[in-house]
Amino acid sequence: MSSDDVARILAAAARGDFPPPDGSAVVVPQPSRRDAGVLAFTAHSVIFTDEDPAWVHAALAATDADPLAASMNPVFLTGLLAKTGRRMNTVDLLTVADRLPGEPGLELREIQDASHPRVARALKYRDDVRVWTVDGGVLILGRGVAGRWEAAIEVDEHVRHQGLGRALARAARHLTPGPVVWAQQSPGNARSVRTFQAAGYRPVASEALFVAG
Repeated sequence: MSSDDVARILAAAARGDFPPPDGSAVVVPQPSRRDAGVLAFTAHSVIFTDEDPAWVHAALAATDADPLAASMNPVFLTGLLAKTGRRMNTVDLLTVADRLPGEPGLELREIQDASHPRVARALKYRDDVRVWTVDGGVLILGRGVAGRWEAAIEVDEHVRHQGLGRALARAARHLTPGPVVWAQQSPGNARSVRTFQAAGYRPVASEALFVAG
């Protein structure tokens, strides 16, 4: 196993080449000091942590849950968080979309100020961050887990239900420097899930990211 494993697994999944649905859980090294967590594909889990793999497998086995769901069980996640001294926000739906040619169909204004609150917050989780604004919305693009390009959007309440979120999510597909762009949505935020899927993002896995500090 190497620190490139997560990047290879994600790149393959983006192509539609998923890990075998054999019910297994594999432990691979963290791609960076910043990034640790769990990816749950169909009947296959990837735990990226620098903790002892034997401890991780023992913790999974001790979880009173369906083995196929053990890696996302709150008991396991809580134990791994305590072991690593990290925290997490939520379990997300991880989605991906191919890059699109040409310019986005929005008149976006890029924020150049690194001290801007939205830029400063994004830098806690991503590298090479760029932020654009448009009336009523924000698009954030940066390199996240294993160097993947990730997009996040914000839409003001007074302009919702007008297609702006979908347009921002699609704009990220034009602006990403990589062959694909990734995005996470909380599964309970059905509006966000629908927005990204309408913009062409495909569900890939569930993901729990562990944040240091």
